[in-house]
Amino acid sequence: MQIGRLDRRIVIEKNTPVKDSHADPEPSWSTLATVWAEKVPLRGTERFQSQQTLAQADFRFRIRYRSDVTPKHRIRIGTEIYDIISVLEIARKHGTEIIAKMNVA
Repeated sequence: MQIGRLDRRIVIEKNTPVKDSHADPEPSWSTLATVWAEKVPLRGTERFQSQQTLAQADFRFRIRYRSDVTPKHRIRIGTEIYDIISVLEIARKHGTEIIAKMNVA
């Protein structure tokens, strides 16, 4: 992993549910970490469903090694939200590779 390629500032968020007015759990996202990352597009798809076009794009993010990132988390870059699909260790804790998808309605 080349450190110079980590040129994007990303926010890794974790779900910390809060109770709404009816005491039902409601998703609420808080910051787990803000890190530098390399963002690489992998593939994109587009389909027509329920009279609307749905697009999905898959990306690979590479960051310095972190053991606390899981598919239960998500990534945010500005207003863009990416759902984490998988998290892989790179070369004996040299880095972390995250595969994530972004859904666009």
